[in-house]
Amino acid sequence: MANLNKVMLIGRLGQDPEIRYTQSGSAVANTTIATNDYWTDKQGEKQERTEWHSLVLWGRLADLAQSYLKKGSQVYVEGRLQTRDWEDQQGQKHYKTEVVVTNMQFLDSKNIDGGIPQEGGSSNYSTTSASTQDSASTQDPGNIQETPPDDGFIKDDIPF
Repeated sequence: MANLNKVMLIGRLGQDPEIRYTQSGSAVANTTIATNDYWTDKQGEKQERTEWHSLVLWGRLADLAQSYLKKGSQVYVEGRLQTRDWEDQQGQKHYKTEVVVTNMQFLDSKNIDGGIPQEGGSSNYSTTSASTQDSASTQDPGNIQETPPDDGFIKDDIPF
């Protein structure tokens, strides 16, 4: 049986991204995104509920988020759910579910190139593997796509 762990959210950031670096030098950013649900209750009153989601961004996505996003920025993110657990000093176990972001699209009307709206008013970013990250930095920053790893496969080896 197949498994699926995918999250897609559109919302506004609840705080500026906070960036840190691992001992190996990898960038990691944390922030939150708010999504809203709207409905009408039994009395006919319009209701709204805001749900807050924790985001974790790694590598180039973390650097881009720190450079170009701030509290209130509208963004589309894709990723997977991950739950961390730890014990505090009193021995109490804690859990935190986060969205590990693998794709991000800026939805504000201004792009990263100085405020000129792009077609659709967005900029799209995806994670890249370590082998393609250097070449990705020389590409147009408005459209970075994930490149599959080179596994030695040669198209001429296909028998049909």
